[in-house]
Amino acid sequence: MALDFSTATVKAWRRENGRVGVRNHVLILPVDDISNAACEAVANNVKGTMALPHAYGRLQFGEDLELHFRTIIGTGANPNVAAVVVIGIEPEWTKVIVDGIAKTGKPVTGFSIEQKGDFETIRQASWKAKEYVHWASELQKEDCPVSDLWISTKCGESDTTTGLSSCPTVGNMYDKLLPQGIYGCFGETSEITGAEHICETRAANPETAAKFKAIWKAYQDDVIEAFKTSDLSDSQPTKGNILGGLTTIEEKAMGNLEKIGRTSTYIDAIGPAETPEKGPGLYFMDSSSAAAECVTLMAAGGYVIHTFPTGQGNVVGNPIVPVIKISGNPRTLRTMSEHIDVDVTGVLTREMTIDQAGDSLIEMIMRTANGRLTAAEALGHREFSMTKLYRSA
Repeated sequence: MALDFSTATVKAWRRENGRVGVRNHVLILPVDDISNAACEAVANNVKGTMALPHAYGRLQFGEDLELHFRTIIGTGANPNVAAVVVIGIEPEWTKVIVDGIAKTGKPVTGFSIEQKGDFETIRQASWKAKEYVHWASELQKEDCPVSDLWISTKCGESDTTTGLSSCPTVGNMYDKLLPQGIYGCFGETSEITGAEHICETRAANPETAAKFKAIWKAYQDDVIEAFKTSDLSDSQPTKGNILGGLTTIEEKAMGNLEKIGRTSTYIDAIGPAETPEKGPGLYFMDSSSAAAECVTLMAAGGYVIHTFPTGQGNVVGNPIVPVIKISGNPRTLRTMSEHIDVDVTGVLTREMTIDQAGDSLIEMIMRTANGRLTAAEALGHREFSMTKLYRSA
């Protein structure tokens, strides 16, 4: 019999805008690649802070620049973040990031390196970072309903066991928690290829179905067909997928869609790193199938816990969002057990039902929200990977 999570609560931080965070980070956030060193120096000076170096942020324009701003702002605005120090080379773009994060009500201060240099910027930013750490360290957790959580998902290093066990486990979790009022998110646009017609039917209404189909077709026509060589066999399925028994993208796509359950429908299709605006429910996000990129985009969209089914074994983590790994592959549990949080191998041996597996994942989500470090966190995986759409000017 499935457990009742309708009245379940977790201990978490209620932020200024009402959102619930399960971590309490103080970020040192670079606007651009050439501000990475200053951010890392501040993080080195002030323990309890974390810098997020990245490769982009200079001479981007148009839609690419908008995505860059949205990702950086969304990362700082995520409820798992208590306060933010922003450092950029120029004041104008730095202010864009600061103003975007400030809309959440959380403390944020920006510094620009031009006309000051690294030494003075690092000095000023370090003082502010220390102030933020003292403030954040005294914030108290409170009882929050599980329904206030935002939970995203993506799978990685999939194999034949993924679509049979770990992906349906996530789907069962969504079938149980979405009616309680959580926000959910799935994506991986290219990985739905071959099952896009099925995904289209899982939309809550014709408008959402049309938005999804337009997103999928634009990627198919403007990216895959425009730039492929002969096919996608070097990327989709990956070599690991093929080794695990998935011979076609259609097989992979069918397993991927198991993550949205049996009864759930998605209520909107949104762009990369966009924050959902239609209220509680499941959302499709236009996103890469690359693990670090996808989790980074969903974290920027505001999701605070990520569920990650894997077959062959994937080690990815995220700096601000705990990534919960689920696997039903017995070999992976033997050879890579340090990376797995939820063991659902019993589904394949018929010692566990999907319903029981879903309950075990929900219990792990609650434990993670209450403070348990995920395997990726404990092992120091902080993969932060920005998505770039085209060449810089």
